[in-house]
Formats: sequence, structure tokens, C-alpha cells
Amino acid sequence: MADKGTCKVNDCNHQVIAKGYCRKHFRLWKAGEMPKARYKTCTEEKCRKPRFHGGLCQEHYNAARGKKQEAAPAAPAATPAGA
Repeated sequence: MADKGTCKVNDCNHQVIAKGYCRKHFRLWKAGEMPKARYKTCTEEKCRKPRFHGGLCQEHYNAARGKKQEAAPAAPAATPAGA
């Protein structure tokens, strides 16, 4: 097997197995726990879920939509005539 070099993470001298990472850092990259994630992730702080729409994961996207709908003023209730 040809020598592939060392892991591209600073201060890690383990042998590369894939994508320029050692076994440990490759596993973390696949799990989305490295600074440069495998997939594009949600833009909410500390959320590592995959993006769904508009830069947010499905959970944060639905929450944002719900907040917008709740913020709209409620229509006044109709009163029966002659009351």
C-alpha cells in the first residue's frame, strides 16, 4: 500500500485513510462533527442537521414558519346580528 501521508487536521499525525483524514477524523467528518461538514448544515447555531430549505433544517424551518403565522394579528370574531 502506498503511503498516503498524514491527516490534514492540525496536530494530527495519523495516517490518512480517506478524504485526507485519519480514521478518527474521517468518522467525525461523516457524522458532520468537523468544522467543514460533509453536507451543508443548518445555519442555526450549534445545529448540525442537514439543510432542508432556506438554509435551515426541517425542524428550524417549521419553527420559523410557525412563528411567522403566530405573529399575524388574529381576525376579530364575528358577532351575531342583533346581539
